[in-house]
Amino acid sequence: MALLNIIHYPDRRLHTIAKPVAQVDERIRKLVADMAQTMYAAPGIGLAATQVDVHQQVIVIDISETHDELRVFINPKLLKADGSAVHEEGCLSVPGIYEKVTRAERITVEALDTDGASFTLDADGLLAVCIQHEMDHLKGKVFVEYLSSLKQTRIKNKLKKHLRETM
Repeated sequence: MALLNIIHYPDRRLHTIAKPVAQVDERIRKLVADMAQTMYAAPGIGLAATQVDVHQQVIVIDISETHDELRVFINPKLLKADGSAVHEEGCLSVPGIYEKVTRAERITVEALDTDGASFTLDADGLLAVCIQHEMDHLKGKVFVEYLSSLKQTRIKNKLKKHLRETM
């Protein structure tokens, strides 16, 4: 396993639309393992392959306190979305920024697991938010793009300033 480099907003690569995984093989399983290690080390609760500059439809999520409930979604598809809820979100690609975003309260998602088997999952609460957030990455969208253009500009400037200070 290896730690992968997480791309930071406003890097244009975050706007790349991910392609479906043609075959779940050892290469994809290694990607999943590396993404999980990267997510846990960051630390975070979700990571999309887009965020590590791999433009395939792969997501890892673990919202448990103990980091032992890894969920993997390969080629995820949103089948159903109900209700509306506002949650504060953060993102490993937008470090230090937390903002309120409105998303569906309950979802049903279909995906493949690391064996290539199809499954369907009903989710609500934090898990539903996290799945929607990570699926947005696969579509080339970052959560801050739900915010006003003024807030987006402020966030970009803050991140650029932080980058200059750390170089």
